Amino acid sequence: MNAIDRLTPEQEALIPVYREKWRAIALSTEPIDRQKAAEAVTAAYALLGKKPPLILFCDSPYASFHPTFSQMESLFWNDPWQQPDGLLDWQLDLQLDWQLRRQLTTLLGKHHLKSKLVRRLNRELLNPEIQELEVQLMRQLESQLAYQPITYFPSERLAHYFPSGILTGLGSFLDFYISVLNCPYNKRKWSIYQSLAKYCGWIVPFKRVCFICDRPTILSFDNQQRLHAVGSPAILFKDGFKVYAVNGVRVPELYGKQHPSQWRADWLLSERNAEVKRVLIQGIGYARICQELQATELDSWQEYTLLKIDIMEIFEGAWGYEEEKHMHLLNMTCPSTRYIHALRVPPDITSAREAISWVNWGIDPEEFSLQT
Repeated sequence: MNAIDRLTPEQEALIPVYREKWRAIALSTEPIDRQKAAEAVTAAYALLGKKPPLILFCDSPYASFHPTFSQMESLFWNDPWQQPDGLLDWQLDLQLDWQLRRQLTTLLGKHHLKSKLVRRLNRELLNPEIQELEVQLMRQLESQLAYQPITYFPSERLAHYFPSGILTGLGSFLDFYISVLNCPYNKRKWSIYQSLAKYCGWIVPFKRVCFICDRPTILSFDNQQRLHAVGSPAILFKDGFKVYAVNGVRVPELYGKQHPSQWRADWLLSERNAEVKRVLIQGIGYARICQELQATELDSWQEYTLLKIDIMEIFEGAWGYEEEKHMHLLNMTCPSTRYIHALRVPPDITSAREAISWVNWGIDPEEFSLQT
């Protein structure tokens, strides 16, 4: 059979359809159907040759760490005859995802589709917000569990989590290959795969017990598909477990629950996370930072003033992470409105005129008329 290097117009038109189909599954905020979720998990265990597990439902991934559940699970963990299978989550991944995907990509990549087209399909069928959702949830779990008096080791427990995004993230690829490109497939495996993706939230599978977590009730993204909400959680579960994020950066609840207009410039003095600090700077604005942190005047030139603020900032430079103790800002005060415009300039600039030239791409201020 000749290798395929391009899709038909009809197939091309279906790429966004399948991408959006699986995006809707992954980002659903509808409560799970517990009966269907339990049936999907039981079928997956049967496919792996396992007995049906005790299924425990949770309102969020964090809820599975509740002492009641932890004590119940410890019975399974400490019993040598009922020790949980730490590889079960990987077995689900391997048998329900990897084997099926290997079968598909082997047939398509080596014999039916040219590798360039395969790479293109993988890129265009990808939903980046699904991966970001899983990453942010895992980081929030790690952050909150670090401060909880849980005797069971969170790092080991987290290793067993099987985010639904692993299935839904790849589902668009597999569905397109099967439904549009008519690739041969194992109907039973594909049916179970779809059921797990459609009917379950996060899954925590052990040998004899399986936690199924419900979906979030709120998911919010910005126009670049980054987790984002202003003054409210970007991710919220029914039991109150939440993630605050601004333009894809996870922020502490202290910042996230308030509108940026209420953020305080002095938070910059104690905040050590470079990404969070950048979010604070963008939200507060340089003009207010100058006012609230009592900037020191270094130099002035006509309507322009070069200011220095003592603030420790960690940033990624050419030689790794570096520290900068000062922030230099060029302020321009509009003569008519007295409105202050502030722009950040490199900290090695020490004169207002030099700062103006840097802002204007190297053009000396004498070479153009100042506009107010």
